[in-house]
Amino acid sequence: MKPQIEADGWLNAAMHAGFFLLLAASVARFVAAHGLGGATPLILVLTGALALVYVVGVLSWPVLGKGRPVWLGAVIATWLALVVAAPSFAWCAVPLFFVCLQVLRRRTVVVVVVLLTVVTILAQLRIATEFDPSIVLAPVAVALMATMTFLRLDRDREQLGKFVGDLLRTRVDLADSQRLAGVAQERERLAREIHDTLAQGLSSLRMLLQAAQLAWTSDPELAKEHVSAAVDSAGDNLDEARRFVHGLVSPRLDGTDLADSLRDMVGQIAFGTSHVVRFQTSGEPYRLKPEVEAGLLRVAQSALANVNEHARAREAAVTLTYLVDKVVLDVRDDGGGFDPAAARVSGIRGNGLRMIGERVADLGGEMVVESAQGEGTALAVSVPTTKEGRWSSRS
Repeated sequence: MKPQIEADGWLNAAMHAGFFLLLAASVARFVAAHGLGGATPLILVLTGALALVYVVGVLSWPVLGKGRPVWLGAVIATWLALVVAAPSFAWCAVPLFFVCLQVLRRRTVVVVVVLLTVVTILAQLRIATEFDPSIVLAPVAVALMATMTFLRLDRDREQLGKFVGDLLRTRVDLADSQRLAGVAQERERLAREIHDTLAQGLSSLRMLLQAAQLAWTSDPELAKEHVSAAVDSAGDNLDEARRFVHGLVSPRLDGTDLADSLRDMVGQIAFGTSHVVRFQTSGEPYRLKPEVEAGLLRVAQSALANVNEHARAREAAVTLTYLVDKVVLDVRDDGGGFDPAAARVSGIRGNGLRMIGERVADLGGEMVVESAQGEGTALAVSVPTTKEGRWSSRS
């Protein structure tokens, strides 16, 4: 809107300057023709009054408000008196056309502009020695051009104001949409974090306590080991919850790398389950960005939780492979397998796989799931890496 305001300012300044230039030219022409005697003093007084009324209105324009039509009426009345006394002042009506168009409503403008045009024509006829069609046509043409030009500018200004209003409303709507999208995205992130950390930790804790309950009478020492592991698991989950609230990386990664964290996690899971879980690495290890290491650790937690809850496997294996341009995490089991398409529809395993896929997508990686009934399951996740995305290599 600022360019429009500046344009209006320049237009108003030109209009006011034109009025005073025409008024000065009319005075000079009248004095040159009639001298300072006769009616000249009256003409000078009326000219001064018209200039004073006009200046007062221009200087107090912002505070006039609804009083602007009254001020315009005073200007036109003074001008009419001046034209009656000296018809040569009729051409000062041209700037008044613009003032009328600014102050009055469109229907009133037509009436006032017609009045000013008629007065101008009559004034020119009074001082003409013979009839000339231009005396009538020229004022009509000027009034018509001024009126149409201003009406077009006024319409454009209204359309611009409407467009700016629509733009502002659209910006507000867009901000609301972005906020809602951000809320939804944050909810998805929180759901993934809770599923991959707290929920999986509680599941592991439950299995350890169940194992301790089963061995409580037959093998007290083994039961104590299970309870001790459950205490450690509860501590890890408490740390996970605290870090989760503060948005930090997993405590498993504090002071260690991804491979060591995965090996430690696999060892804890294997201790509390009835199946064997193996871990191995391949390739020359290098440090990844913290968000990549944390994401892959969460993927492994979620995948092994699916194995514990659904696979009925005898053995599972986790493999971390370091390649030149990417790192690959594989989780395989020899369980009963499933139909990935049916899992997405039924929600069995599908919710966990969906969250894993979303987390992998956030890392810019890809996920592949291969499974069939009775043939086990293989989950492969690959995340691209570059030298710029790595930390310093291990020695």
